[in-house]
Amino acid sequence: MVSDEKLVEQSLAGSELAFSELVERYQERLLRYLLTRSGNRADAEDAVQDTFISAYRYLYSFNPRWRFSTWIYRIAIRNAARQSNKGAQAVDDYADYADDDAADPLAKCIVASDRENVWLTAKRLLNQDAYAAMWMRYVEDMSIKEVARAMDKTQSWAKVTLLRGRRSLSAELADGASAEAGRQSYGRI
Repeated sequence: MVSDEKLVEQSLAGSELAFSELVERYQERLLRYLLTRSGNRADAEDAVQDTFISAYRYLYSFNPRWRFSTWIYRIAIRNAARQSNKGAQAVDDYADYADDDAADPLAKCIVASDRENVWLTAKRLLNQDAYAAMWMRYVEDMSIKEVARAMDKTQSWAKVTLLRGRRSLSAELADGASAEAGRQSYGRI
């Protein structure tokens, strides 16, 4: 398998096939990440496309001392922030929907599912930068150094943010588990 850096070199030399391979390698990963930051699939797909257009346009600025994944995620983060600033990002809040029609079993299932999904909980609890750092570290398996570089922050910031994020999630999930255990045991005595 050819390295990302070699594919960048080949792309800069004019190989469309090499850039297509980079797109193939990162398209699904970026889409998965951007889906967590945007309101719907269409917006996320647009952001992925914008990311690759920017990457192609500025490929000459890629520094091979960094991993290509760090560079491409940095572009994706900037595109997502730009999209968010324009107000294009819509956030679905199923909990409000469930409150409006508490008798709807589908809404109840969605709320229960949301409670169980750690990434939805993280999205609700953490600010965008902390969420992005957590995603890159634990889903994309980037190193602390790569997360810091992609976020344009210091390594200390990345470490502290990840620690605080883990603590917040742990506390929230522990509270949710103890509340659920309390609801289940109530009335069974």
